[in-house]
Amino acid sequence: MTTDSIADLIDRYQPDRPLARARTIPASWYVDPRILDLELRTTFANTWQYGCRLDQVREPGQFVTLELAGEPLLIVRGADGVLRGFFNVCRHHAAAVVAEPAGCLKRLQCPYHGWTYTLEGRLKAAPAFEGVEDFDPADHGLVPVSTAVWENWVFVRLASEGPSLEEFLGPEVVAEVGALGLANLHWFDRKHYVFDCNWKVFVDNYLDGGYHVPYLHAGLGSVLDYNKYTIENGRHHCLQSSPMVTRGAEAETGAVRKGDRACYYWFYPNFMVNWYQGVMDTNLVYPRGVDQTEVIFDFWFADVSESARAFNRASIDIANRVQDEDEGICRSVQRGLHSRAYDTGRLSVRREAGEQLFHQLLHAELKAGAMRG
Repeated sequence: MTTDSIADLIDRYQPDRPLARARTIPASWYVDPRILDLELRTTFANTWQYGCRLDQVREPGQFVTLELAGEPLLIVRGADGVLRGFFNVCRHHAAAVVAEPAGCLKRLQCPYHGWTYTLEGRLKAAPAFEGVEDFDPADHGLVPVSTAVWENWVFVRLASEGPSLEEFLGPEVVAEVGALGLANLHWFDRKHYVFDCNWKVFVDNYLDGGYHVPYLHAGLGSVLDYNKYTIENGRHHCLQSSPMVTRGAEAETGAVRKGDRACYYWFYPNFMVNWYQGVMDTNLVYPRGVDQTEVIFDFWFADVSESARAFNRASIDIANRVQDEDEGICRSVQRGLHSRAYDTGRLSVRREAGEQLFHQLLHAELKAGAMRG
């Protein structure tokens, strides 16, 4: 690990360079644990993060627990029908109030000392607390966390202040994604992939404008019109899109990747939506260490009936193949980032505008966080 200060590492990136003269963020950002620690405290804490599917918390009492940037969280539908988020931390001695990953409860009871909270987060019972002075149950409810719903998903944000989810995404993006008809798609399955690389390596790979597709993804490349592949950047998102072709399509891929156009949305910093006609998968990218990344895939289809099961499984098989192809190259990149032979790289004007946006947004977040200390 370099002996340079964290501020020096951040200042080595020049975010204002035009794309034609731009360089990537330095290799040290991918291998230095101090950068990851700062990312968790800033990038992952300040931004809206995917928490769970909306269908998991539609009814009163339904809940999901998760961890975000080291914080245990709880998303629960109240008896009043309102969806809320809380830190999953008992106000007595800090145990997790809810230990299960998902389910349905009538009340929230800590397994340690039995402190019990309503589904709305109010402290309802504190056993054996008779005689405790200056104790007001109203001051000891679960600590809330910001929660928002968009399309089929629930998002949370650790930071107490910041733009709404719609403001962060931009109303034009919300409307654009809404036109895809995601409400007509139904969740089918979830898979977890572990990549031996920094989380940013996976995001870079996703945002290279299809640059690697002809070389790594022969099947996927056979259904995309690579020469008409487009990249459009917004404030906090990038849309990569391509017309789809049938002539010359590989049989297995062509059977499950259909329609006029493929749309690949990335939302800063770590959420992706891959959309085809009647098929969608979402990717949540989360660091599990400086050299390890978990990518959580949710698979959605227009038809999830038994008669469509074979098609849906075949579609997931194609997604698995693509991830296997990406896993190997991401591992190779991470190894190369540790080499003395590499520090920064150049970016393709034609292909890698999305990657530059990612680096610019990340730099701003880390710069502000380092200044706050």
